[in-house]
Amino acid sequence: MGTRRRQVAASAWFLAAAAALPAAAQQPPQPPALATYADADLALGEKLYREHRCAECHARRVGGDGSAIYRPQGRINTLGALRGMVDYCSTELNLGLFPEEVTAVAAVLQRDRYRFPAAR
Repeated sequence: MGTRRRQVAASAWFLAAAAALPAAAQQPPQPPALATYADADLALGEKLYREHRCAECHARRVGGDGSAIYRPQGRINTLGALRGMVDYCSTELNLGLFPEEVTAVAAVLQRDRYRFPAAR
């Protein structure tokens, strides 16, 4: 069998194997449940918020004490958007937060600033 035929056969086998996987195995991992952040480690979130000096960064961006950055009527208007913004900050500032740490910080912000109603 020639090289080209082996490549085609290998590709066909790979595609057949991937198609046979259950749909759940093909989905990327999902962030923790966003309904209430019930399993979030609030103490860890508070620690990370202080450790990474989030309030100081917010103050540099919006002035004053930085609290003007918390505007629920703005673009951050759901729990998912809040977690996404914390993840964005982690990425942009190269903080290297793990998913559970992102959720912990978002949970603290939800509790202390945003107070979105729980999804039903």
